[in-house]
Amino acid sequence: MVLVSAVRDYVYRMLQDISGMKVLILDSQTVSIVSVVYSQSELLQKEVFLVELIDSISKSKESMSHLKAVYFLRPTSENIQYMRRQLSNPRFGEYHLFFSNMLKDTQIHLLADSDEQEVVQQVQEFYADFIAVDPYHFTLNMPSNHYYILPAVVDPSNLQHFCDRAVDGIGAVFLALKRRPIIRYSRASDIAKRIAHETAKLMYQQESGLFDFRRMEMSPLLLIVDRRDDPVTPLLNQWTYQAMVHELIGIQDNKVDLRSIGKFPKDQQEVVLSSEQDAFFKANIYENFGDIGMNIKRMVDDFQQVAKSNQNIQTIEDMAKFVDNYPEYRKMHGNVSKHVTLVTEMSKIVEERKLMLVSETEQDLACNGGQVAAFEAVTNLLNNESVSDIDRLRLVMLYALRYEKESPVQLMQLFNKLASRSAKYKPGLVQFLLKQAGADKRTGDLYGNRDFLNIARNMARGLKGVENVYTQHQPLLFQTMESIIKGRLRDVDYPYVGNLFQQGRPQEVVIFIVGGTTYEESRSVAQLNASNSGIRFILGGTAVLNSKRFLKDLEEAQGIARSNANVV
Repeated sequence: MVLVSAVRDYVYRMLQDISGMKVLILDSQTVSIVSVVYSQSELLQKEVFLVELIDSISKSKESMSHLKAVYFLRPTSENIQYMRRQLSNPRFGEYHLFFSNMLKDTQIHLLADSDEQEVVQQVQEFYADFIAVDPYHFTLNMPSNHYYILPAVVDPSNLQHFCDRAVDGIGAVFLALKRRPIIRYSRASDIAKRIAHETAKLMYQQESGLFDFRRMEMSPLLLIVDRRDDPVTPLLNQWTYQAMVHELIGIQDNKVDLRSIGKFPKDQQEVVLSSEQDAFFKANIYENFGDIGMNIKRMVDDFQQVAKSNQNIQTIEDMAKFVDNYPEYRKMHGNVSKHVTLVTEMSKIVEERKLMLVSETEQDLACNGGQVAAFEAVTNLLNNESVSDIDRLRLVMLYALRYEKESPVQLMQLFNKLASRSAKYKPGLVQFLLKQAGADKRTGDLYGNRDFLNIARNMARGLKGVENVYTQHQPLLFQTMESIIKGRLRDVDYPYVGNLFQQGRPQEVVIFIVGGTTYEESRSVAQLNASNSGIRFILGGTAVLNSKRFLKDLEEAQGIARSNANVV
């Protein structure tokens, strides 16, 4: 429960010692940080009667001196300006200020100067500057995630903001875990190298005292890699519960907004999917689609039994028992209808878009050789009227990534067919992907066909057979983690920062993907953590991707690259 507990502990410490009625004031990022680990009812138990955003509270003038204000904000200059204005004309009885990362001395002076009425009781740094979506998976929810694709010269100031936010987030994770790591990065990626060096500078120079924790026998490892080393994983359809919901409907901060796919009653328009708050989801988070259907049927049967026994109320005692159990019954009813709704909606999408057909070819393109058969399968799907534009685009991308060197002629034929079949096809997007994440740009052995050991392992997997054709793909991250477990991560591919090297195996590893993680990768991390390899892995990234978000980032980067054509 590492990351989730760390953030929960920070929130608990903020609220626990301040007695009486409170208002919790957050910014657009800390609202996500808190909402994934604390529910509304838990906040109420801590006497938080109002949760507000800092920009909206600035507009109100009404005095609330009976309330104590607890602020939890990122230490940005914008937030400091909001705070200065609010302190110069205080509306609340007390002000308790908590910041999610390190404050600069100048910011502390500005706050002190503004507090003329001495209403500020405390100012503290609580290092929860990341969104802990799962116990071993965090994200930074960066809105301009596409900057990782662009060369530094295109937009230096925005790229610097991007790097600063990544370094802040990584720094906070290690402060929350009370560790200072050895740092390595993906050789082929300029941005991974830059973030790695800036993180090292923060931890070993600028704030070395803050990161000076008790020495461990073996330092943890921070490995910074680039999404472009594995552009295949975010392009694939998913068939395990959490990953599939994100791919087909979308998950944001562990919430699913159902309004985009149909009309639902008010209490079902947005549902929470959290392994911390939902036992069924926790048990089925990595199960495949077929098994989830069976497990939901079992859950519905159990619920019907409970509902039946509730109908059988004959005595006063029965009635009292029903009233006592009613909150639990309501909760169970809500949970059953939530999962039934999600699976029903996903089944409709799978049927409409013929995703089983599409996914079989996707998995073949990602896992198995055979260019001739692949070309034929992709061509047939491009001709199939039921296949949607986005699925056509993804199929051509997957084919291009796999066979860019082997079959340029067929590739051109697919480009032309895609352009004629799909009106929405963005010209040049596949070529842009190849330019950014083609074979020459990647670190690591994405298809397991460069390194003899990987070739042998893939053959062995092929001979054993795969239990499920739809989930046979393993992300490159899985290979990387296996290499770390076996002590085989090559220095030439993943160099160290500075003169700090690692002898032996680390016991804790944080892998940060610049450009974003996927739920398929967080599943690999959870599986390896459960396998008792003696190493605990944590996965983090700048965003949590599905294919839609990955393609949107590509398009945005392509648009900027076009307008700076002479640079890119």
